[in-house]
Order: sequence, then C-alpha cells, then structure tokens
Amino acid sequence: MTAPTELVLRAALIGEFEDLEDDIHRVAAEETPFGSNIGKRKVKSIMPEWLIESLATPDETAVALDGDDVSTLDAAHHPARRSVYMQINRKTGGVSRTSQLSDRAGRADEVDYQKMIKGIEMRRDFEKRIVGNFASIAETGATTRKTAGALAWIATNDALGAGGSSGGWSSAGVVGAATSGTARTYTETLLKGVLVTAFTNGAKLSQCYVGGTHKQVMSAFTGIADIRASVSNNNQATIYGAADTYVSDFGPITIIPHPYGLTADALLIDPSGWDVGTYDGVKTVALAKTGDSDRFLMTMEKGLIAKNELKGACIRALS
Repeated sequence: MTAPTELVLRAALIGEFEDLEDDIHRVAAEETPFGSNIGKRKVKSIMPEWLIESLATPDETAVALDGDDVSTLDAAHHPARRSVYMQINRKTGGVSRTSQLSDRAGRADEVDYQKMIKGIEMRRDFEKRIVGNFASIAETGATTRKTAGALAWIATNDALGAGGSSGGWSSAGVVGAATSGTARTYTETLLKGVLVTAFTNGAKLSQCYVGGTHKQVMSAFTGIADIRASVSNNNQATIYGAADTYVSDFGPITIIPHPYGLTADALLIDPSGWDVGTYDGVKTVALAKTGDSDRFLMTMEKGLIAKNELKGACIRALS
C-alpha cells in the first residue's frame, strides 16, 4: 500500500538534528616494525661513513715447519669503507582561523590534530623507504637526497628470481636497487636455501619481515613452532592458524608481518647489523603567516645504516 496523502515522510522531513559521533576511527596501519626493531644512532653528517671487515677464507694448509724462518708476510688486512645518505622527510599543513574556531567532532584542536596525523604519515613514509628495495641518491639540483632501503643493501645473501641481479653498495658511494627477477612461489625450500647461505657467510638471522600474504604462507611451513597446543583431559587439540616463530637449523626466527612495506620479498635480518641514523630528529615549526590561517612545517633527517649487509638476507620475486 502507499502512504496516505500529506503523511510526513522521512525523505521530506526538515529540521532533523545531525547524529555525528564524537570520535574518529582510524584503520590504517600505523606500525613501523622494521625501524622500531633495529638500532638507533646519532650521526654528525648527512653522509655518515663506517668501516666493515671480513676474514680470509679458512685455509687448512696454513701450517709451518718446526723452526721455520719468516721470509714473506701474509697479505695485510684492510677494512672497507661504507657510507649512505640521510634524507629529509617533510610534511606541511595549515588550518584557517575560522576552521580552528569551529566546533568539531573527534578533536579539540584542529592544528594539533593535523600535526598528529602528519607525524604518523611521515614515520610511515620513512619506514617504507628503509625496508624496501630503494637505491640511495645524491642530491643534485632538483634531485632530492635519498637513503637506501634494506632490500637494496643486501647483495650477498640474496635469493633472486630468474634473470634477477643484486644491488648493493658501490665504490661510487651509492647503493643500487636490485632487480628481483621472475616471480615464483614462496616455499620453505627457498627459505632454507637462503638461511644456509647466510649461515655460511657468518650471519645469525633472527627476524623475518614479510607481507600479509607471505606471512600466511609461512604459517604452513613445517618448521613452524607450536602449530598445535597440548591439552589436558579429553578436550580437542587447538590448531593455531598463525605462526610467529620459525625454528630453523640455525636458530629460531621471529616472523614479523609488515602491513605496507613488503609485497613480493622476504627480508631476514640480524637486528644488530642495522641502525636508523638520525642527523636531525622530528621538528615542527610555524610557517610565516601569509593570510587568515596557521601553517606549519614538520621535518626529520634520517637514514638507514647497514653496518654490514652480510647481517641480512633476502628472498625476492615472491608471487
């Protein structure tokens, strides 16, 4: 049946109060797991430098005769020099005077709210850079200075797809990005292969960063710890759908899902081999008033320091 004539319907109602909840629900991932789990250091230059070293290959024939004299010396050992650029991350914002005076839902001060959101976004920007396959870049003209990501640093313990090539540090003072190669399925065999390579090269890996899809794949690996829980009485066993630790032949590895930084790679690290270098911390300054508004500039100057890229490994080109 149709509504009677002149019945006041909801569609024609005038003067209804707005029902707006006094909260703001944010669902985007705010975590910066990689940058939060590695070391921190203060640097004194926009291009800090450090030294790395390696030992000669073990020689089972390096023995001497009884009473033998020394006529020649073994090759001298020299450390190698490494460097990386710090980058400037920046966010800006502004609020008009009238907007600041308004009665808003979910936040008391609009300028403070904008600063908070911009700060979260800036940290996420930096996190995505330092965990990814991004080359370092020197500042020239209009080209901005950029730091290198972990996936670009790793060149030795590197499992590539067909046709792929590693990046890594070069004598020119920059880190090149890798070419991942043809995509392939993520398998436990790939993981075991890169783990034994890293072990042979002296790495003691303890963390594995992957995207959500590959975290689920790893939960099905046979090396996962505690996939079933023991129970008492006649209760049914509990089977876990998630895995946080992979027990490898070379020690346990914590699996850490990354919500936005990794989609086709598995990054394995020894956290002691990586630092976030800070040349200048997060700072917020007011910009000069040019109109009827308050504006601000938020900056930080940081970069990723790979103390030795051998303390990392990567499985690339994962479908």
